[in-house]
Amino acid sequence: MSGHSKWSTIKHKKAATDARRGAAYTKLAREIQISAREGGGDPETNFGLRLAMDRARSANMPSSNIDRAVKRGTGEDKDAALMEKIHYEGYAPHGVAVILNCITDNRNRTVADIRHVLTKHGGSMGQEGSVSWQFTRKSFFNIPCGDLSFDDLFEIAAEGGADDVIEEDDYFEIIGQVEVFKTIFDKLKAASIVPDASGLRMDPNQEVELDLESTIQVMKVIDLLEELDDILEVYTNLKISDEALEGLA
Repeated sequence: MSGHSKWSTIKHKKAATDARRGAAYTKLAREIQISAREGGGDPETNFGLRLAMDRARSANMPSSNIDRAVKRGTGEDKDAALMEKIHYEGYAPHGVAVILNCITDNRNRTVADIRHVLTKHGGSMGQEGSVSWQFTRKSFFNIPCGDLSFDDLFEIAAEGGADDVIEEDDYFEIIGQVEVFKTIFDKLKAASIVPDASGLRMDPNQEVELDLESTIQVMKVIDLLEELDDILEVYTNLKISDEALEGLA
């Protein structure tokens, strides 16, 4: 599991007990809302909505909040603000590439908040396409090891068309192309295996390695970006070592 991937896993494991749970719920509700608007309110036919609802449930988001977000997306709640998905690209300190996926009802506010964080800490906004060519979109599944054997999981993942299965610490990670996400998802479900986290992400084609102090500095900036209300996901090409993870903690 790459350092960046491991960091994402650690953040996911902390999410359920995060002191900013209210902010996390807001982001999850927005994701549900826009998924329902784009594909309808039935998770059986709208796979994106099903994933968003699964993420919300894994974060212990109340069912009433989930239902309300679905209704906002389908238009049953007439007072709901119009949300849109947008993404921005840029650079964190030391030239580290950054991709930011956002859900917002005010893109002027969103871009101003992002620009403020980046420029204040030595980064900058970039044009569309300026850094995205350095990433490839992949599907992923993070699964607690528990009593599950690597060989059994590898066989299931291979049948689903996965590219790789990696074991580190107490987690397995399945990685595959975007096109096989649902196939792997269905294979895991048939085997009664429930991932802690799953979805699509942008993996860097080549990671940038910095010294420890610079790595921690960039990670702190990424944390500040992730704390913004409108930011859903942040991807970078920064190589994150175990030492850097410990230093940030």
